[in-house]
Amino acid sequence: MSLHQQVQGQILTPQGWVAGSLSFDEKIQAISADGTIADAAGSENSHYILPGFIDLHVHGAGGKDTMEAGDAVEVIARKHARHGTTSMLATTMTAPLADLELALQAIRPSVVKRSSGAARVLGVHLEGPYINPGKLGAQPDFAHTGSLDQVHHLNAIAPIKLITVAPEMDGHLQLVRELTAIGMQVQIGHTLGTYEEGKAALENGATGFTHLYNAMSRLDHRAPGMVGAALAHAQYSEIIPDLLHVHPGAIRAAMRAIPHLYCVTDSTAASGMPDGQYMLGRQVVHKCLGGVRLEDGTLAGSTLTMDQALRNLVSIGLELEDASKRVSTYAADYLGLNERGRLQAGSYADLVVLDRQLNLIAVYVEGEKIDLADA
Repeated sequence: MSLHQQVQGQILTPQGWVAGSLSFDEKIQAISADGTIADAAGSENSHYILPGFIDLHVHGAGGKDTMEAGDAVEVIARKHARHGTTSMLATTMTAPLADLELALQAIRPSVVKRSSGAARVLGVHLEGPYINPGKLGAQPDFAHTGSLDQVHHLNAIAPIKLITVAPEMDGHLQLVRELTAIGMQVQIGHTLGTYEEGKAALENGATGFTHLYNAMSRLDHRAPGMVGAALAHAQYSEIIPDLLHVHPGAIRAAMRAIPHLYCVTDSTAASGMPDGQYMLGRQVVHKCLGGVRLEDGTLAGSTLTMDQALRNLVSIGLELEDASKRVSTYAADYLGLNERGRLQAGSYADLVVLDRQLNLIAVYVEGEKIDLADA
């Protein structure tokens, strides 16, 4: 990594847009302004410089799945870095304990040391097995009630930063309290819980929702369900903005209701790959017509990348500054990452440079320029 690099363009800082240059090595050293501007208009030839994307729900890419173990996570982190993701959580599937142990053993080295050319793997998002077997979605049928001892066991193998839990399961409200007490972020997901059970989970320490709208009890005006609990009470929630999982109108409704709604890809091994058959944990999935599905047609993750997520948000009417927060800053805030998700002196030099059509020109992870070939 070369030191004292510099990029120039329309820079999105926490205080707003600045026309100027950004100097950095591993961390941002300085932002020199030619002049502060009210919006992103600037020169037609200038580039946008945004915080690198942060994806807290990544199952795979490049033909690899996190549950494969081996070098899967390194391949996945490299593929997503080429699409602007500078930090990510390697996300597991519901599986037998032995499978989870093997997956986490393989994830750990990527957390301990970032590989050159790859996104920073911040830790693990344990999506199951503590979910409702009646709302598996594309998860394999290995769901069971959770225990703090089992979480401690898995966390000792690789650091768990986020856990998806169905709070209506027996003992899970206590589990939410216990996990919160040891500093873990708990999300509600893959759930048949009622509005009241969702509200109770939030009151007991849950902090967000896993892929809002998908794999949870729906909103009805007489039975608000888990979606209603999220819209009425959540400060944070994931959403998949591939425009297939959730209608643009439902995305916009959620953005009005949930102040820090942030985007994830829920990407699978099929991301960045041609149509065909892939694995998602123990499940066979099929990529076709831009989506990934089980044999029965159930959506099974996505092929989304975060640069496309940004473009999708802008396409449905968001300002670029707002869209940027939802693919970066809010996720960083959710995990308490003060040195990521924002462009300011002292933050990691995680940044993306885009042209006026929001296509990637360059990606830097902790100051290292990523080779975008074969993106």
